[in-house]
Amino acid sequence: MAGYLTTHVLDTARGCPAEGLEVHLYRIDGDARTPLRVLTTNADGRTDTQILPATEFTAGTYELVFHCGDYFDRCGVPSEIPRFLDIVPLRFGMSQAAHYHVPLLLSPFGYTTYRGS
Repeated sequence: MAGYLTTHVLDTARGCPAEGLEVHLYRIDGDARTPLRVLTTNADGRTDTQILPATEFTAGTYELVFHCGDYFDRCGVPSEIPRFLDIVPLRFGMSQAAHYHVPLLLSPFGYTTYRGS
């Protein structure tokens, strides 16, 4: 099986998928951070395409950066300055050619992630 990467963002405060949330993918090599892709979540809180498709997959360290503050602004969440959660980076490793699913469960004051399936 070829490796690839997907995500799913759920707004746990509102009990719905986080539509319109911008997600950036970077490859990490030592101190170098190389941008690979920018996608936006759809009505189901997923991206329309794989974040890292099998044709581009290589094992290594990656970072997903979720632009939550902009999403909260669009949803009408009262803004604090600075916002408690604005940009959420998740750095993780992918060591084998497999499906890596990295979801984000999100609220204005907390988040969690895990390796999904």
